[in-house]
Amino acid sequence: MLSTAIFQKAIVQGNCFWRKHVLQRMIERGIEQNNVIETLLYGELIKEYQNDRPFPSGLFLYFVDGKPLHVVASFDVFEENVYIITVYEPSIDIFENDFKTKK
Repeated sequence: MLSTAIFQKAIVQGNCFWRKHVLQRMIERGIEQNNVIETLLYGELIKEYQNDRPFPSGLFLYFVDGKPLHVVASFDVFEENVYIITVYEPSIDIFENDFKTKK
């Protein structure tokens, strides 16, 4: 089972890795790295994907300057590393007003 604490600990220890794909998407979407880190440190883990491979992952929600931000990150339990998979601003067309529940 994933928890925000294991992600927080890995990030504080500097064990956070960025995939090239996510860095490209962040530039395209105007999302800054510090906002992603804030989301993983202070956001809410709203969904777990225990069967993701090679590592289980989670979807985090945090509000940056009043705007919702979703971050999907995986966690390597053996190496205690976090891997940022994707980052996006959730759409009200896809999510309910809480930005946690898909329509």
